[in-house]
Amino acid sequence: MQPFTAQVIHIIQSIPAGKVMTYGQVAACAGQPRGARQVVRILHSMSEAHRLPWHRVVNRLGEIALADPDGRMSQELALEAEGVEITRGRVDLEVYRYTPGEGETEGNEAGGSDPEPVK
Repeated sequence: MQPFTAQVIHIIQSIPAGKVMTYGQVAACAGQPRGARQVVRILHSMSEAHRLPWHRVVNRLGEIALADPDGRMSQELALEAEGVEITRGRVDLEVYRYTPGEGETEGNEAGGSDPEPVK
């Protein structure tokens, strides 16, 4: 397994219930700020094998990026079950965005900057 892939898996596994990260944010935290599409591929191919909370990753606008209506509904239901509110198809990233290392004591999770502007 490539180091970037392992980092992505670790980061996604660390997203707590009731919080989300964006594909770009995961990529940046894993060391490749322009690797959002690779994060999508990793989620698609490894979610089941690594028991990833795939539903906690959304696009940069806070939208569910799945085109399949059943997949969209599954993701919405999973997020809502964790207390995440979805309004007009979007998660409010100012409320629900998780930033690794934020609010943790020094020496825990590696932090990462958020490369995406929050509106």
